[in-house]
Amino acid sequence: MSAPIVLITSDFRVFDQGRWHATPAQYVEAVLHGSGAIPLVLPPMAGEGLDLDAVLERVDGVLLTGSRSNVHPSLYGVEPEAKYEPYDPARDATTLPLIRKAIALGMPLFAICRGFQELNVALGGTLITEVQELDGRMDHRAPEHPEADHRYGIRHGVKIVREGCIGRVLGHDEIQVNSLHRQAVGELAPGLAIEATAADGTIEAVRVTDAAGFAVGVQWHPEYWVRSDAPSARLFQAFGEAVRDYADARSGVAKLAAE
Repeated sequence: MSAPIVLITSDFRVFDQGRWHATPAQYVEAVLHGSGAIPLVLPPMAGEGLDLDAVLERVDGVLLTGSRSNVHPSLYGVEPEAKYEPYDPARDATTLPLIRKAIALGMPLFAICRGFQELNVALGGTLITEVQELDGRMDHRAPEHPEADHRYGIRHGVKIVREGCIGRVLGHDEIQVNSLHRQAVGELAPGLAIEATAADGTIEAVRVTDAAGFAVGVQWHPEYWVRSDAPSARLFQAFGEAVRDYADARSGVAKLAAE
């Protein structure tokens, strides 16, 4: 049996005098080394006619990555402002339908940071545009520091719903996580259930309630510490197990159909 394939979302960027479809290496490496799957980067081109159904026929799981850009406010009923930027409309046009299609297929889905926010918006929820501006909320933004290890450092605890998917995977009521976000889940989408919260009430993780298997989102960045932090590693291991189960089941169906 060949290794399963995980589709990884990417951003549209303009730099070095060129147009790029790009994703941080940490996500690609986490899929390969943490989940034991083959990473395949998806260009954000659904708005240009990229056939997402055809792509999903060829993969076994979806990883929604984090990004410096924010989901466009118009997609959840908020008037855009300059302070909410940067945006990435090409990514939005790709990831939101991708999420709905993957869930409909029962495909394993792991959403991180921006991807976590995309999951909520794709299913009908809203976002808080600048969570640090709300009374009683902590500053969830990354600290200003030139070293990535410091910016992605473990900073605060989250309470885990023990009977939820993540609770069963980790076997803990609380873990310590990093924090690099301005936006946060506002109104929770129908079809999602809370899996973890920060001390200030910020929703830190969710699951898709009617998913056939592993379909969760986290606001923190487990991909960055997948080689050294036990909860981060376990999340990617669980995702990899779900992806292999999905691939095996699909292979079995195809074999029966061919006989």
